[in-house]
Amino acid sequence: MKIKTFLYSFLLTGTLFILVESCKKDSAGTSGASNSIVDIDGNVYHSVKIGSQVWMVENLKTTKYRNGDLVINVPDQPAWELLSSGAYCLPANDAANYKATYGLLYNWFAAVDSRNIAPQGWHVPSNDEWTVLITFLGNDTLVAGKIKEAGIKHWPSPNAGTTNVTGFTALPGGFRRDGPVITIGQQGGWLSTTEQNNLDCLLIAMDALNIVRRGEDSKTNGLSIRCVKD
Repeated sequence: MKIKTFLYSFLLTGTLFILVESCKKDSAGTSGASNSIVDIDGNVYHSVKIGSQVWMVENLKTTKYRNGDLVINVPDQPAWELLSSGAYCLPANDAANYKATYGLLYNWFAAVDSRNIAPQGWHVPSNDEWTVLITFLGNDTLVAGKIKEAGIKHWPSPNAGTTNVTGFTALPGGFRRDGPVITIGQQGGWLSTTEQNNLDCLLIAMDALNIVRRGEDSKTNGLSIRCVKD
C-alpha cells in the first residue's frame, strides 16, 4: 500500500510539473507582456513574441546610449537638418504629453551609433528584420491592421480593420522632416539600421488608412524606434 501511494504521488507530481512547464512554453510562444525590460533612463517596456521574433510593445524613450553617454536633444530645426551624429527631439519640446505615449523621435545616426541606443539584449531592427515581421503577418497590405493599436484613442476615426491581434500596438508618433514634427495622430514611422545610400535609410511607415509603406527616408529625419530582441 505504501509503495502504491508513493507511486501515485510521484506520478501526480510529475504530471503537474509537465502541465506547468507546458503552460510556460505556451505563454512564451504567444509572449504575454513582460515588465523586465528597463533602459538606462529607467523607462520600462513590455514585449511580445510575433512569429520567431520578440518585439518591444512601446517606442524607445531613452535619452542616453547604453554606456551612459547622452543622446543630444536638438530642438532647433535648422541645427537638426545639419546633423551627422545621433540626436533626438520632441514636438515643441512637449515631453510631458508626448514622450510617455509615443516615445522620442531619433535620427538614423542615433540608431546605428556604436554605443548602442537600445537596452541590453535588444537592438534597432534592420530592414530584413522588418521584412521577417511583415512576411509572417502576410504582406504589406495586411500587416498594418494587425500591429496598429485598435480604436480611436490615438489613431483617427474610424481606424477600420484594425485589430492589433499581435499586441505590437503601433502608434502615430509622426515624423520630423524639413520643419517641425508633423502628422502626429495620423502617421507613424520607424527606423531601420539599413543604409540605402549615402543620404538615406530604409524605414517602415503606416497611416490612418492601414497602408504600410516601406521605402527611403533621409538619415537626418526624426522617426520612432521600436526595438527587437537579440
